[in-house]
Amino acid sequence: MESLIALVNKIQRACTALGDHGEGSSLPTLWDSLPAIAVVGGQSSGKSSVLESVVGKDFLPRGAGIVTRRPLVLQLHRIDEGKEYAEFMHLPKKKFTDFAAVRQEISDETDRETGRSSKVISTVPIHLSIFSPNVVNLTLVDLPGLTKVAVDGQPESIVQDIENMVRSFIEKPNCIILAISPANQDLATSDAIKISREVDPKGDRTFGVLTKIDLMDQGTNAVDILEGRGYKLRYPWVGVVNRSQADINKSVDMIAARRRERDYFNNSPEYRHLTDRMGSEYLGKMLSKHLEVVIKSRIPGLQSLITKTISELETELSRLGKPVAADAGGKLYMIMEICRAFDQTFKEHLDGTRSGGEKINSVFDNQFPAGIKRLQFDKHLSMDNVRKLITEADGYQPHLIAPEQGYRRLIESCLVSIRGPAEAAVDAVHSILKDLIHKSIGETSELKQYPTLRVEVSGAAIDSLDRMRDESRKATLLLVDMESGYLTVEFFRKLPQDSEKGGNPTHSIFDRYNDAYLRRIGSNVLSYVNMVCAGLRNSIPKSIVYCQVREAKRSLLDIFFTELGQKEMSKLSKLLDEDPAVQQRRTSIAKRLELYRSAQTDIEAVAWSK
Repeated sequence: MESLIALVNKIQRACTALGDHGEGSSLPTLWDSLPAIAVVGGQSSGKSSVLESVVGKDFLPRGAGIVTRRPLVLQLHRIDEGKEYAEFMHLPKKKFTDFAAVRQEISDETDRETGRSSKVISTVPIHLSIFSPNVVNLTLVDLPGLTKVAVDGQPESIVQDIENMVRSFIEKPNCIILAISPANQDLATSDAIKISREVDPKGDRTFGVLTKIDLMDQGTNAVDILEGRGYKLRYPWVGVVNRSQADINKSVDMIAARRRERDYFNNSPEYRHLTDRMGSEYLGKMLSKHLEVVIKSRIPGLQSLITKTISELETELSRLGKPVAADAGGKLYMIMEICRAFDQTFKEHLDGTRSGGEKINSVFDNQFPAGIKRLQFDKHLSMDNVRKLITEADGYQPHLIAPEQGYRRLIESCLVSIRGPAEAAVDAVHSILKDLIHKSIGETSELKQYPTLRVEVSGAAIDSLDRMRDESRKATLLLVDMESGYLTVEFFRKLPQDSEKGGNPTHSIFDRYNDAYLRRIGSNVLSYVNMVCAGLRNSIPKSIVYCQVREAKRSLLDIFFTELGQKEMSKLSKLLDEDPAVQQRRTSIAKRLELYRSAQTDIEAVAWSK
């Protein structure tokens, strides 16, 4: 089972290296879901000595007042053989074999964050790993000692700041609390027990450690506490005897200190019956064993969290898009692929797979016919207007048989007005196509990464639409002009010729202004114009679709692609000017995804082996 703890340590180190340790974040992370042991106690309660006893090395700074001013995340890694060494996360390539240098680096790194002469604290942790054949696999978090008053040089908020920092660690449900209390003080005043009780009222996560047992007043002992009568916890209390200041000053090594601690419990009548569960060696083994049990119970939850996080990271990585290619060919291919994705989205709008293309049909079915209807040809062919144009067409010589020029002028004056609705239809379709361009730009996720490319593609597409609109306008107006330039003779030949039916009477020229005769001319012209309009209602949409819609589907970005192939590397790079924050985010997500996939594989392998 030790391999499981070693695996958790490995994952925690990887989480820390990637900044995936949840500090300052309200989001659950893999680090938060992995059990760790937080060491909590008041100042001068013996926290540092307990940690050094568990490790078996002198490595923590000492002194008066607040010495621990930053959290120390201490990971112990048991190795089968080899020399003991330590590594700091902020110095990943440096191995420390001199633990006095470790102590100095902890002090220096604290000063780098808080200031050398400062008495303030920082929530930014120091990450230290110790590799030794003499330790058990553990992750311990040493926190600043709780205090009740601020001393000179400290801000007034220091008391609350330390408490808030401690709470931020021990409130997490996966945190095991190691509450350090000195035996020579009233347990009722213990800072560690007080804060532990508040966050863990049932004591499910709290282990009590009683220090300074050997310093209790003569005639007193800690048996009631150690046996759970003084203050009951779910787990038995552990008593430890740390080195005295004199031992520290004499540099008494940990092996001798542990031997002296065992002798103390073995030779004390009060504690002899408890000796098998007393001392720092037992504490380390007991915590390691408990950590194994906790980790094993958390495996299903860890697997669920990892699976969910992998899915979320993959989704976000997909949303962020592919990284930019390094070479010119790769950049060109990448731009072409993004443009094709946009072009496909645009076509889907036109073809009905996405919404928007139906608005073009509305132009042909509603807007264009309504525009023609608003021309009101019947009013244009009023009696007065017909008489005026017919008369003007006669000139000085009244017509002899039929007022042909009058007919032509009446028809042309009607047909020329159709140019307005025809142009309006061209512009309306152009406006719809432009809207679909903007819509497609917004829906092409790849373009969101590259602002310059987005602007260039949008501009190129709009320029193409403008050219297509101009060609469409020419073709559409040409259809109208052709109707004005050549009249359908068969229509007039089929008109009734007898005077009773309003045909072409052979009245005297003095009767040419006969009202019935003029009304018949107006009626004939209106019938012809309506016939032409019916044809244009079919041919103009065809012209617009051919020149604008179909052409946009076929060659919207052809000119842009031609120009793109002639661009140099530097200009291609400018088109792919991705936001550096997005690049950094993608790299970070990719590394986190790699971490979680690796953790998933490792945890599943361990889980299946049990």
